[in-house]
Amino acid sequence: MTRKQRRMTIIGGSLAVLALAAALVLNALRDSIVFFSTPTMVAEKHVAPGKRFRLGGLVQPGSLQRGDNLAVTFEVADGGAKLPVAYKGILPDLFREGQGVVAEGALDANGVFRADTVLAKHDETYMPKDVADALKKQGHWKDDYGAQASGGAAPAATTAQGNSQGAVR
Repeated sequence: MTRKQRRMTIIGGSLAVLALAAALVLNALRDSIVFFSTPTMVAEKHVAPGKRFRLGGLVQPGSLQRGDNLAVTFEVADGGAKLPVAYKGILPDLFREGQGVVAEGALDANGVFRADTVLAKHDETYMPKDVADALKKQGHWKDDYGAQASGGAAPAATTAQGNSQGAVR
């Protein structure tokens, strides 16, 4: 076997081992790769009680109930199904009814999702200030961006160099 053939054999074998390792890792993590499951996906998969996963959807208007000792219950829906959620702790500032939420936890035997972490999603109109300024310069700025920004966006902070840092909503 020549030197070139030996080198190609080693490279080919290394690639095969690397591909096998990647396939095994992806196979082991295939359920965890999804960022979150919606209530419809949970109903279709028949998730077993006690299995940890992330649940995502919209907080149903009128479903938020506050209890004693920071206990909160609400329903998460995705348009097709609803799932009751129980959480004990301080909710994020952006959490409110009708807003997107991602909760991490597990189902209990009664079908209630017991969350130990709740993350509120900001609206999709968020845009860094420099991107918004660039859109204004190019003439691609939409009027509804400005209307939403005037509806309660915080003023931008200024750094020591005088550059404004902030977000346009």
